[in-house]
Amino acid sequence: MAIKSFKRYEKKFLLGKEHYNNLIPRLLEYMNPDAHCKSGKNYSIYNIYYDTDNNDVIRHSIAKPYYKEKLRLRSYNIPSNPTDKVFLELKKKINGIVNKRRVVLTLEEAYKFLEFGKKPISDDYVNSQVINEIEYYLSKKPVVPKVYIGYTRKAFFGKEDKDFRLTFDSKIITRRGNLSLEAGCFGENILEEDQYLMEVKILGAMPLWFTNILSELEIYNTHFSKYGNEYMRYSSDKQKYNDMREIKRIC
Repeated sequence: MAIKSFKRYEKKFLLGKEHYNNLIPRLLEYMNPDAHCKSGKNYSIYNIYYDTDNNDVIRHSIAKPYYKEKLRLRSYNIPSNPTDKVFLELKKKINGIVNKRRVVLTLEEAYKFLEFGKKPISDDYVNSQVINEIEYYLSKKPVVPKVYIGYTRKAFFGKEDKDFRLTFDSKIITRRGNLSLEAGCFGENILEEDQYLMEVKILGAMPLWFTNILSELEIYNTHFSKYGNEYMRYSSDKQKYNDMREIKRIC
């Protein structure tokens, strides 16, 4: 097992193709592509988000509370074996500051933990601490696999400040059935064609050169949550379906 911990601010921007094409060359003056994005390549991220039967986690999250947290199972490849490595992540947001704690497990360990409460064994104190945090989360929230979200990502980090990161996510695919990472990436795209979600990940203030570029290109931040937008779309479609059933019943 291995653990990583992140604490940072995140700003989000929705870009069309023109903004994206104009921005990338400017970024390369100050940033380098992530090691997984050499030669212009993207990498893929696959997630299963966990929530209650009543969607309490995401409903609380989209209300923009002071504190929120969510649990997800993440992979950077489509698993094909129980021993394949996956990330179990507990993501917290407190007054705008994101804190992400995660532990690397085998797919089998993760499923046994999430479905049956069997804790993974670790001799490492910090790993054990994160596992205990997740165990506590599971004890107070009866969560189940709720939604799949997969996407492709292009990432950059600052040449001078490697803690300054930018990611561009596209082809954000979601589904509410067949909720296993092994099933692969298929479902509905929640972004428009040629649209990108840019996330700025910072420990403090954004670099002046970056804010100047955003101003010149007239790029403005927005509020966008992958899971939140998926849920609002799902709720809207569900309401439309119920309305149609009610109309047919009356008629």
